[in-house]
Amino acid sequence: MAQEIEIEYKNLLTKEEFKHLLDKLPFPEYSVKQTNFYFETETLSLKDKGCALRIREKAAKYRLTLKEPHELGLLETHDELSKEEALQWTKGNIIPKPETTKQLTNLGIEPKDLIYFGKLITERREVTHRNCFIVLDYSIYNDKEDFEFELEASDRKTGIDTFHSLLEECNITIKNTPNKIERFFDSLPK
Repeated sequence: MAQEIEIEYKNLLTKEEFKHLLDKLPFPEYSVKQTNFYFETETLSLKDKGCALRIREKAAKYRLTLKEPHELGLLETHDELSKEEALQWTKGNIIPKPETTKQLTNLGIEPKDLIYFGKLITERREVTHRNCFIVLDYSIYNDKEDFEFELEASDRKTGIDTFHSLLEECNITIKNTPNKIERFFDSLPK
């Protein structure tokens, strides 16, 4: 599928809260490593439009994803990349791909203006629970680390109800939680 709507809720966690959720919910014993490679224009045109662009490497597969605001959540547009294409992107040789290029053009952004800014490595655990997709992430980027709880749902009501219920049951305070790309860019030297 080249496009999908993502309805998700996030909460940053302390290390103790992370361990508590890991014990309380039926997560797998081992995490899966994934790496996000982030791209932006020199003038931060994507950020100004509330958008984000990344390549995610997971299980030796590479996927280019553009995230845009949508009334129901986020509109994600995807293109698959080969390992060599992904490497070229990180070297500054941007290879336009059909779906994301179309969306970028609609936003007034030329693929040639994209710059590789760096990567964020995540150790991820995933489980389906209460009709939602639940994720625990431990991420490392720019000499920082953080812990995060994510919940994806097929509709807003189920998502928000389950999100609040799980956090309340685990006595976890809701925290302001920028998405990973925002946290990554905020961690860059000024």
